Amino acid sequence: MVGDAVGTGATREPSKLGELLRMRHITKVFPGTKALDDVNFDVRPGEIHALVGENGAGKSTLMKVLSGIHPYGSYEGEIFYDGELCKFSRISESEAKGIVIIHQELALVPYLSIAENIFLGNEQGKAWSIDWSRTYSEADKLLARVGLAESSRTLVKDIGVGKQQLVEIAKALSRNVRLLILDEPTASLNENESRKLLDLLKDLQAKGLTSVLISHKLNEVAYVADRITVIRDGATIETLDKQADAVSEERIVRGMVGREMESRFPARTSEIGDVALEVVDWTVYHPQFQGRKVVDNAHLVVHRGEVVGVSGLMGAGRTELAMSIFGRSYGRNITGKLFIDGKEARLRNAKSAIEHKLAYVTEDRKGDGLILGMTIRENTTIAKLEKVSRRGAIIEEEEHKVAMLYVDKLHTKCSGVEQPANSLSGGNQQKLLLAKWMFADSDILILDEPTRGIDVGAKYEIYSIINQLVAEGKSVLMISSELPEILGMCDRIYVMNEGRVVGELSGSDADQEQIMTIILQSENRGSTSPTDSADRAATAAEAA
Repeated sequence: MVGDAVGTGATREPSKLGELLRMRHITKVFPGTKALDDVNFDVRPGEIHALVGENGAGKSTLMKVLSGIHPYGSYEGEIFYDGELCKFSRISESEAKGIVIIHQELALVPYLSIAENIFLGNEQGKAWSIDWSRTYSEADKLLARVGLAESSRTLVKDIGVGKQQLVEIAKALSRNVRLLILDEPTASLNENESRKLLDLLKDLQAKGLTSVLISHKLNEVAYVADRITVIRDGATIETLDKQADAVSEERIVRGMVGREMESRFPARTSEIGDVALEVVDWTVYHPQFQGRKVVDNAHLVVHRGEVVGVSGLMGAGRTELAMSIFGRSYGRNITGKLFIDGKEARLRNAKSAIEHKLAYVTEDRKGDGLILGMTIRENTTIAKLEKVSRRGAIIEEEEHKVAMLYVDKLHTKCSGVEQPANSLSGGNQQKLLLAKWMFADSDILILDEPTRGIDVGAKYEIYSIINQLVAEGKSVLMISSELPEILGMCDRIYVMNEGRVVGELSGSDADQEQIMTIILQSENRGSTSPTDSADRAATAAEAA
């Protein structure tokens, strides 16, 4: 039997045959860490079951145990699927049972077509000959099922992240999935794309599919889940049933963090100082597509002791603006002026930006922010190695002291500063990224999606660090796709649309409706075609 299930009689639990999945007393230990501690988790047929908890709580580890990524024998406990005891030793065995996991980092090959990705490892045809006609035909049917209006011959690199998520679901459907596990599927999606994906899950549920959803976005969990299991520090806290329990975001948060959180955003008294950064008439062209503006005559000001937000829909030009400011790290034919502390600064590259005490905390901490194979110690000092060097040689003892200082200051959870960055949770990776720029003596920090993919407790800690930075007289320019975050953290807010700064609001007076209204009004004044304007206005309205 696939998965090496033991014989009939000893494998079944008569009282639990109504459950599709039951995981009993799961314990998983890594060197120095107990990742799972006697976890119990069950899933009923046809439900959407959310699994929530802070970064490092054990959610992904539990699903890796289920899918065979952590094979039988590497953990304690039992897994019953369809009433049978399963001992998966590899992921192919769980997939053969209809258990398919979609990870947060999508496993697609960018230079293969959508169809090739869907059937990768499950090729259509004979062993020595792929039936391409069948491959594309079946792929097109699967794309129709998930609502993706793309040709299956399109290369994956030519579609956005939201559509790539749908390709992953189509790929799962091609393997006759019965239990679909989605790990943070909306982490990189805008609100409109996220809602479409969640609606697709509900549609698939109506057709009999069972899903497990791992997510930090509690509003999405409340929208789509039938039951919610909370895990904290590797242990099961409780399972809430929306039909029977009083389920609220506050209750879920209390279970996740182990305490009441009176506010999602720490209080701060702003003491605004002189202008630290001014961007004047800033225009940036796309690095590949000649003549295409991505930032159009932007103007903004950031004072010392101030958190300034940049809001807008996906594609508004926020990241392009931030990266181009940071030593022209993005774009071509850049025009305009930058002033730092009242003096014009000509930042030709990232090194020059760092010398002017400017920092850019990228939205992609794993791809661009950290060197994952290096240690906490090495990542902490890498932006300013001269501070821990003598005569061109790095002094590791100095690095160690510095790294320990920031681990303590930012309350980074780790086994020590020699721990590799890739073994940290998302929230602790984000703290390490902030530590890198704090060590570089940065006075102006551009934070691009600083809490993407981290849980509510870790978010609060990041917000507290931001408040601490501005209390020290530093300046923060914060980009976020989460409007509550922008509204909860910022003293002032700039609104961007189609590369232009189209509005400015006081943080104390702003609300989500005002921001979306500014975007819609700018659409009406813009020079886009009526069709484009209508499409983007519809997106803005849905996001609101």
